[in-house]
Amino acid sequence: MWNTFLATGHIINIGHDVFKENRKLADKNRETLKKSGVFSVNIMGAIGSGKTTLIEEAIKALGSKYKVAAIAGDVIADMDASRFEKLGIKTIPANTGKECHLDAHIVNDLLKKNDLSGYDILFIENVGNLICPTDFDLGEDMKIVVVSVSEGDDIILKHPVIFKTSDLAVINKIDIAEAVGVNPETMVRDVKSLNDKIPVLLTSKKQEETVAAWVKTIEDAMLEKKNGN
Repeated sequence: MWNTFLATGHIINIGHDVFKENRKLADKNRETLKKSGVFSVNIMGAIGSGKTTLIEEAIKALGSKYKVAAIAGDVIADMDASRFEKLGIKTIPANTGKECHLDAHIVNDLLKKNDLSGYDILFIENVGNLICPTDFDLGEDMKIVVVSVSEGDDIILKHPVIFKTSDLAVINKIDIAEAVGVNPETMVRDVKSLNDKIPVLLTSKKQEETVAAWVKTIEDAMLEKKNGN
């Protein structure tokens, strides 16, 4: 049983544990995606981190080899969804209204309305935020957090939880690091200080080898999952 404390000192009983309910639905989503043979990736990051561009690059590289779909989460707009649609993949807009994150209920509803049988990869672009998404499992196979050097080299230590709970950290836009006075290696050290087991990628759309590494990491994770490892 959860209570909400108001500034007035009153307590409102909301009647249930929202996180517990979310976990139940996340487990259902996980089972649904597993039965469909879909590898799902929850990609989180602040607005401007470049996560949409990285997803686009992955779609371009993997779309010719695999059947790819995307859920594009946003508060109200569908601009990111339209970017994915232009790449010729099944795209599912997920407008959250006032909510600053996707949750398992939203994903569950979308999975009921969209048959993903026969798809290989589902990219889930979460709402642009480094705090709210950490509390809500979606039922994904892989959690990825993306930050940009333009956010400053203290951005990681200011948001420790998301790095402690993710499977991969991406430090993006490294081509402008010098211009914004940030050392990407400092950011890598900060990530490792929070989670020494998490892999870290340095990426830039302008550096082909880093984009290739990004795509390979996702493909390798998908194949490992599908092979039952």
